[in-house]
Amino acid sequence: MNSHTRPRMILDCDPGVDDAIAIITAARWADLVGITTVAGNVSGAQTCANAMRLRTLLGLDIPIHRGADGPMAGDLEDASHVHGADGLAGVDLPEADGEPDSADAVEYLVETTRAEEGLHLVPIGPLTNIALALRADPGLAHRVASITLMGGGAGSGNVTAAAEFNIYVDPEAADIVFRSGGPVHMIGLNLTNQVRMGPDHATTCREMGTPVGDFATHLLDHLIDIHFQWEGSDTSAMHDPSAILTVTHPHLIRSEPRTVVVELDGTHTRGQTLVDERGPAAGEPSCRVGYGVDVDSAVDLIMTAIREA
Repeated sequence: MNSHTRPRMILDCDPGVDDAIAIITAARWADLVGITTVAGNVSGAQTCANAMRLRTLLGLDIPIHRGADGPMAGDLEDASHVHGADGLAGVDLPEADGEPDSADAVEYLVETTRAEEGLHLVPIGPLTNIALALRADPGLAHRVASITLMGGGAGSGNVTAAAEFNIYVDPEAADIVFRSGGPVHMIGLNLTNQVRMGPDHATTCREMGTPVGDFATHLLDHLIDIHFQWEGSDTSAMHDPSAILTVTHPHLIRSEPRTVVVELDGTHTRGQTLVDERGPAAGEPSCRVGYGVDVDSAVDLIMTAIREA
């Protein structure tokens, strides 16, 4: 894939262990225009610092804009118990130099999509920044090539029986995004749980003998350990990188048009993405939902990105 065919992408993220692998993947396979950060896996200050540390590690020349420090309603419920207090499993990386390019991710999203139509927005954390940008400028939904999000799913959740983390953290924001009328593509748990990496991949990364290979080894070892404790599995799902590959290698993903609504009020179902599978009875679809993926090719592309970083 040469530079002329790479999709131009703004990555909205909350790094986060698998976010870090997604950034590595995006840096290799996309034309990464910029990064916006949001509170989610850890605090807004920490996710921004992590994105800046990764920018240095990967030698990226792109702007980073800090965004929302919490959801549109209520308090942040983070996932530091999964990702570690620093969000990157305590990895030994130099601290971020300087300050982010701005502390106004929403303005950056609005102005950049005005200056260049056809960008892909890829939010892989809570959807707070995207929703606030849509509220500031609803036309944004019709200027972008896609809003390809990692979140939700056609099935069960991972924070509750019904809700996936990114949607659960800010359901009000997700509701705005799904009702925006834009080209929304949902890459949820039902797809991302198929794309898994394990000890053999960690060993291969270790044998690369590069700073990025060592970094990826640390992240994979951590994720594998977490999943073994919780599930008895020695592999971990690559949630966020799957959303990147949906944009950069769309032929690997099977998706279908569906009507999706976000549950805001249910006692047991707040944050659920309810996918209507009734066919024509469901009415006009509101997004595309990912269902299938070429797993081997997806994992090969992630490993190539780590190797060539």
